[in-house]
Amino acid sequence: MRHEAVVCIVQRQGFKRYSVLPDFCMLPSRVRLVRTTVRLVHSLICNSSSSFMDLKALLSSLNDFASLSFAESWDNVGLLVEPSPPHTVNTLFLTNDLTEEVMKEALQKKADLILSYHPPIFQPMKRITWKTWKERLVIRALENRVAIYSPHTAYDAAPQGVNSWLAKGLGVCTSRPIHPSKAPNYPTEGTHRVEFNIDHTQDVDEVISTVKGISDVSVTSFSARTDDEEQTRISLNCSQQALMHVVAFLSQNRQLYQKTEILSLEKPLLLHTGMGRLCVLDESVSLATMIERIKKHLKLSHVRLALGVGRTLESQVKVVALCAGSGSSVLRGTEADLYLTGKPALASFCPFLCPSMLLQMVRCPIMIFWMLLPKE
Repeated sequence: MRHEAVVCIVQRQGFKRYSVLPDFCMLPSRVRLVRTTVRLVHSLICNSSSSFMDLKALLSSLNDFASLSFAESWDNVGLLVEPSPPHTVNTLFLTNDLTEEVMKEALQKKADLILSYHPPIFQPMKRITWKTWKERLVIRALENRVAIYSPHTAYDAAPQGVNSWLAKGLGVCTSRPIHPSKAPNYPTEGTHRVEFNIDHTQDVDEVISTVKGISDVSVTSFSARTDDEEQTRISLNCSQQALMHVVAFLSQNRQLYQKTEILSLEKPLLLHTGMGRLCVLDESVSLATMIERIKKHLKLSHVRLALGVGRTLESQVKVVALCAGSGSSVLRGTEADLYLTGKPALASFCPFLCPSMLLQMVRCPIMIFWMLLPKE
């Protein structure tokens, strides 16, 4: 299969790029990839008065589009290889997968930064030698002062990322993330909130002073009325580690401890950000129609299709669950008429789509596997 890549050249007015990447690979609208042979296009990712960008400034711009906090916990995203600072970027090379062949091309293009959708470094490396191809990539990058950055699942989850782009090819529908992301920044500090009341028989100032002396604790107090008695309500936020110290202190006073409430704090969910998409079409369509829509959107002549027993091309599709990549963990437990995934693992799919595959296969939904086919 021919690899495809993009070269971006930083100019005074912004980036120029040579693009030969499939257009399902998403980047910020300011760095959007367009399928073409070799064509020069403009992209206003920056308005710098100089002919280059500092690496940190460029990474900040990329993070504005899709925060790395959106990535899955198992993923290895962000800056993977960094030359000694300062490092300026004049040429940005974009690719879906960084192989040795792609690295050779990037060096020929005099790239300063390679943005690889899939992380070339995933498992920890115990040594950097010439033995394996991934080790050689790191050596080549450092020798030639080339940084390597990978967004991977952060770009899958982003509001304008890969999954949202896939959903646009289904037709008019409402969609939501299957696994919503949590807000990366939220004003509430700590992982837990502890609340309790202090009556007039206790020294309020002493209690507040003691809990304030515990690290990673923020305290507020306000008047409260309980059983027609004026009391002081203490509310404090703390980390997991600080929580044990707070509980240890409160347990020394049985009256306080028996009235203590401990809440686990969660960051707010983001309605349009997260892994996978569950899409409900405004109007049901036949599977044949949906296949044609997907092929047109992906600009593919073929897709791989798995039909449950009793399903046909005329079967109606109303709900679609999709996920870039294999999607086995994301789609698990999600009910839909059709599943759209990038690289299926049937051993992972069948158990949760068909709990008793031989007996209940008639109830299996439809799966479409979209994959890039070798170019002829």
